[in-house]
Parts: sequence; structure tokens; C-alpha cells
Amino acid sequence: MALSKFIGRKTELARLKGLLDARCASLIVVRGRRRIGKSRLLAEFGKEMKSLFFSGMPPVQKTTAQSQRDEFAYQLERAGLPGVKSDDWGNLFWHLSKHTTKGRVLIVFDEISWMGGKDPNFLGKLKTAWDMYFSKNSQLILALCGSISSWIEENILSSTGFVGRIAIDLVIEELPLNVCNAFWHPKSKRITAYEKFKLLSITGGVPLYLERMKPELPVEQNIRDLCFTRGGLLVREFDEIFSDLFSRKNASHKEIISCLADGPKDLSQICKELKRRIGGAYSKHLDDLVKAGFVQRDFTWNLASRQESKLSLYRLSDNYLRFYLKYIAPNRSKIEKEAFASATLNRLPGWDSMMGLQFENLVAHNRKTIWSLLHLSPEEVIMDGPFFQNSTLKQPGCQIDYMIQTRFSLYLCEVKFSKNRIGPKIIKEMEEKRKCLKIPKFCSIRPVLIHVNGVQESVINKEYFDKVIDFGLLLA
Repeated sequence: MALSKFIGRKTELARLKGLLDARCASLIVVRGRRRIGKSRLLAEFGKEMKSLFFSGMPPVQKTTAQSQRDEFAYQLERAGLPGVKSDDWGNLFWHLSKHTTKGRVLIVFDEISWMGGKDPNFLGKLKTAWDMYFSKNSQLILALCGSISSWIEENILSSTGFVGRIAIDLVIEELPLNVCNAFWHPKSKRITAYEKFKLLSITGGVPLYLERMKPELPVEQNIRDLCFTRGGLLVREFDEIFSDLFSRKNASHKEIISCLADGPKDLSQICKELKRRIGGAYSKHLDDLVKAGFVQRDFTWNLASRQESKLSLYRLSDNYLRFYLKYIAPNRSKIEKEAFASATLNRLPGWDSMMGLQFENLVAHNRKTIWSLLHLSPEEVIMDGPFFQNSTLKQPGCQIDYMIQTRFSLYLCEVKFSKNRIGPKIIKEMEEKRKCLKIPKFCSIRPVLIHVNGVQESVINKEYFDKVIDFGLLLA
């Protein structure tokens, strides 16, 4: 099947192409959220060289170490190496190495945790094969690719066996908004930014989800087809994510995701809501979700010392998961019975507040664009992110949607998603937040408003905000 048009990833491709100038073989790691485009990126990179892709099988109850080796041997046969015995990973790797001794070669082991997770000898055999065979071809690149970043970190990146051997650890994130706009080509100029944001509030910058969108259809029809039609991609996706990535432990991960659907929480709030003990297993589950790209842990910081605090909030950073939990899951039985009423789309409960959270995620994922629009270089940014200040006897509590601290300035960013133009009430809200902050004497305050559908002239005329950023222009 022909690959779809490749969109974006210029920075990631440039990093990979830099390996072509290396004088030795390269062992690399590529990781990120399911559907984020890891394999597609490597396929694009490998177009002009001999490329061999191998993938582990999704874990099910009957999957064993032997069945993974059998599958690898079958994939070797399809790659032109028939008759290889699957009794030992070392034997399998040796035969593959004999097929890749000369010339520029890309080998991809996709879903590496599935491939070797059930065999305690897998990684040791892989390390030996790299040292003794694969690395002898100075033009060879071996990519270890996977969606379970926690497994990769614990077993490869933190393993003494692989220390000093990993040339690049490439983490693939959501596509930025200006790149997402290309999925509406050639109709992008005729579709409003507001309509695009409605879809992005569900898909985020996940390439595969955007590829399934049909630009010639209204956004409501696309949402109906993807999310509220039996067999739709985003109806099935939630179950597949958790069964593939977290296997038997997925019940706890689902609980945490559901807990965060209404907004950020700290660990004690999560455990209290779920009636669990603080620490232990749930800290590990949260870490798994962070590394898998579904949850973000936002640390606040001390404005005077500019040092990160121990205080943090966990935020559901994946737009699809929140939309599924808020709207698809409650209607799942109707969807499966093909009884979901189309008119219900216009009456989804809590839509405005949900869109606000989703828009904040899009802004956070595009923070480097904000820096650029504020004419800030990365070197100037000391700290940035959602900011919160806990209430004490000496200071009130406060939350800022997004804050940037430079050497002499604090950029307080108010993020607003509204279908109507924003009125002067926003200035009073911003002032109340500013007064709550304990601001160092050396810092200037620079309020910033980030919006989609415009602001009223009265807001502009008051000249309160140092910068008013229309995020819709990124999708124009």
C-alpha cells in the first residue's frame, strides 16, 4: 500500500540525516506516543537506503518469547532470509547481520518492548550482536523504536549494557499547529481556524488521526465519522491504546486518566479521589503515562530563585483521551447500536469548558511558537509552563495558564478559547491573578492574551496586554 504524503518532521529528519555523515555505525532510539508517526518518520528517512523493518507482535495472553522469535524469523524470510531457526535471538541477529554487512543500511526494530519484553536474554543478545556484528558496518543504522517509553528507559537507556552506545534518543511529539494546517490542503484557505481548532481539540497534533480527516467535509461530519460512528477509528482507539501499551495493568492507568479528565491534579488529590494510598504503584503508573506521552507533569517554580519546586500537577495532555472520556465513552453503547443521534453533537455537555482545556494543551504543545511570537530566543527562557502558587498564611493561591520567566521579565499568558470575541472582563481577571503573585523586585510584568476568535476593540484600546496573540493565524 502506498504511503500517504509525508507532512512535517523537518527537525527530526535533519537529526536523522546527520547520522549519514558519521564515520561509524549508529544505534538510535526513537520513541513516542502510539500513532505519533515514529515508523512513518523512519520509513521516510530510509527511502534512499536499504531499509529493513521488523516489528514485535502486540501482547496478548498467549504471546510468548518463542512466538516473538517465530514471528521475527517469519519477517526475516519475507526480507529474503528463509530457513533461519528461531530457537535463539543470537542466531536470528547473526543471520540478519550477514545480510547487512555492506553499504548504507537502516534496520528498524519496531515495538521493541513487545519483541523482547518476555525474554530475559533478548537485550543481552542484542547488545552482543551490536558489538560483534552490526557495528562492523560503518554505514549501518539500527533504530530501536517503541511506544512504551518507560520500558525503553529502564531497559535500554538506563542499562549499563547500552551506555555509550546510543547515538540519538529521539522523542517524537505532536506536530505543531502550522504543520497541522497542511492536512487541510488544498482547502485550508477556505476553512476557518475555529473549525480547524474544533477538530484539533479532539485529535491534537497526532498525524494518523489528522490523516483520517476529510477536508471536503464539515468538521461536524468528520467528528461524527471518527468518534460517533460504529467502527470509527477514535471509537476503537482508547481500548487499543491501553491493551497494547499497558496490558494487564491497564485498569489502574485508565483510572488515573479518568481522574485527570476534568483538570490538573497533584498526586495526593489523585490518590484521594481514587481512594488509593499515596506513592508506590500509583506514582509508577503516573510515570508510565508521562513517558508514554499521555500525561504531562508540570512543576511550578520559585520566581525569586528561578528554581524548580518539588510541587507539581499532573495534566492530561492528550486531547483525544479527554474527548473520549467526556463524550465517546458515555455514548459508547448507543454508538455500537448505531443509535447515536446526530443532533446530539450540538448539545454535548460542558463543551465550552472542555474546549478550554483542550486549547490550553495545544498552546502548551506549541510553546516554542509563542517564544518566537514574543521575540524570545530559547536561551532567554529560564523557566516556562503552567504556573501555580499554593495558598499560605502570607499569600493567596494563584494559577497562570502559561508563564515564561526570563532574566528580567515575567510573561503572564492568559489562554482563552471562545467562539465570540473576548471582552474587557479579561483584564480584570488578569489583574486579580497578577496581584496574587509574589513577584520579585527585579521582574517586569508583561501580560499576554492568547485567543482564537478575536478580541473587542475596547480590550485593544486599553493597551493592558503587551501582546495579543491570535493562534488562529497559525492555521490561516
